[in-house]
Amino acid sequence: MSKSIPDAIDYYFWINSDWAYFGNPRLKAMGERYGLPINYYPVDIGAVYARTGGIKLPLRSKERRDYRFMEMRRFRDILAMPINLEPKHMTQSVEIPSRFAIAAMHLGLPAHDLIHAIMTALWVEEKDIEDAVTLVAIADGLGLDGAAILARSRGKEAAEQYYRNTDEGVARGMFGAPFYLFRGEAFWGQDRLEMLDATIARALGQPAVLPSLKVAS
Repeated sequence: MSKSIPDAIDYYFWINSDWAYFGNPRLKAMGERYGLPINYYPVDIGAVYARTGGIKLPLRSKERRDYRFMEMRRFRDILAMPINLEPKHMTQSVEIPSRFAIAAMHLGLPAHDLIHAIMTALWVEEKDIEDAVTLVAIADGLGLDGAAILARSRGKEAAEQYYRNTDEGVARGMFGAPFYLFRGEAFWGQDRLEMLDATIARALGQPAVLPSLKVAS
């Protein structure tokens, strides 16, 4: 008799994503409330867009870019989460921090707080998350061995996992980030977390966790 696969939330994300940053605290709370593990999959969003018809931010129209800023301000206020709309060290390539996060997971270390700290370093603290010294300091600040993670991140295994995450994400329907899956059902964007929550609640026969979003006082 085959063993049943335990439930989990699969989380595909671009480690540079403002929207993933906004969604992280609610995602963590959801996993803890339902007792569900969260599988973290950093991806190359440029490769995802190239395969699925997405447009990188610098190539989008002014109207789309302006609306994005407006939505960022809205979610900043609703969630009471600080964010710099145009961070000093924004970059389109985040392979280094993505592989750093993957290496931490390969070492059996907890993923969520490290990933969120890297995003916070970019979006709030104006730090360069492509800089190895910065990444090591972030990990050390969480009580992790940053040097060991960095050494592991520079190996072939972390690189292959990064490319595999990207391929598998697209194969599972991913076209943007953040992208969440539960029992094969997809949810795109942190503004769909309430829908994910309701879906999990129904599946597990439990009350939903997340209330409707309200503007923070």
